[in-house]
Formats: sequence, C-alpha cells, structure tokens
Amino acid sequence: MSKKDLKEYIHQLTKEQLQDQILDLYTRFKDVKEYYDFAFNPKENKLIEECKFKISKEYFPVNGRKAKMRRSVAQNYIRHFKRLGVDSSLIADIMLYNIEVAQTYTSEQFIKQESFYKSMLKSFQEAVAYIRDNGLDNEFKARLNKIVDESIDQSWMNSKGFMLAYK
Repeated sequence: MSKKDLKEYIHQLTKEQLQDQILDLYTRFKDVKEYYDFAFNPKENKLIEECKFKISKEYFPVNGRKAKMRRSVAQNYIRHFKRLGVDSSLIADIMLYNIEVAQTYTSEQFIKQESFYKSMLKSFQEAVAYIRDNGLDNEFKARLNKIVDESIDQSWMNSKGFMLAYK
C-alpha cells in the first residue's frame, strides 16, 4: 500500500473508526506502543541510563560471567532511539559511551581479535559522521579527542584509523 492509498483510506474513516484502529495498533504492536508511550511521555534520561547500563553490562557483567562485548547491543539501541526521535545529542552520547566503555575494558583486558578493533573503529567513524551531520562538533570534541588519544595510548592496532576518522 502506498502513502497515497493509505491517506485515501484514512480519509474515508470516521473519527471513531480511526481511534479504534489506532488503539488496536497500540495493543497489537510493541513498536507502536513504544512510539506513543515515548511521544506522550518522553523519559529520555531514563531510556539513556537503561541503555548505558546494558552496554556496560556487555563488558562488565554484574554476575561475574564472561564479557560478551557485543557491538550490536549499542547499535540496536541507537537505531531504536533514532526511530523514536530521541534528541541527537543523547544519541551521540550513547555512540561515544559504547566506545569509551570498550576502551575501559581493553585498558584492563587485552583483546586479540582484530574484529573487535575493526568494530570499534566502525562505531567511531559512524559517531564522528553523526556528530558532524547534526552539528554537535563543539559539544563532543573533547570526548572524541580522548577516544583517539586512548586508542593510541593502548596501542590499538588501528589507532591511525581513529586519527584519520577525526581529522
């Protein structure tokens, strides 16, 4: 169905029919419920704190288990926050937080897998692009520089990539 067809269909409905359909969508689909819950009561700070906790748990599990270090956890949150329309500076904060937690972990634990470092570089490149696209350079300049410096200090195999990504 195209947008045009949908508009025509919606236009034919009565106000009550439209309300019933929206309520039905709200109860049936988790994404619709989350969207409306966020739209009418945007508790961004609560969402961000919950997200940061889950990201940090990937590297520092609270129950003593082995760290999973999955980049996908942060990436899923970032996509979800973009869909919800969360403030861009909060999304950028999460993007950088993910890398900062990973660097904290690698300062204590050496990681052999090259894929980990490639993944972190990709996350950094995406964060830099997002920050520049949203005009947040001044707000995050210090954190970006710190991430680059930390990649050099820890002798990450791709630290030059971090330097190039932030030039």
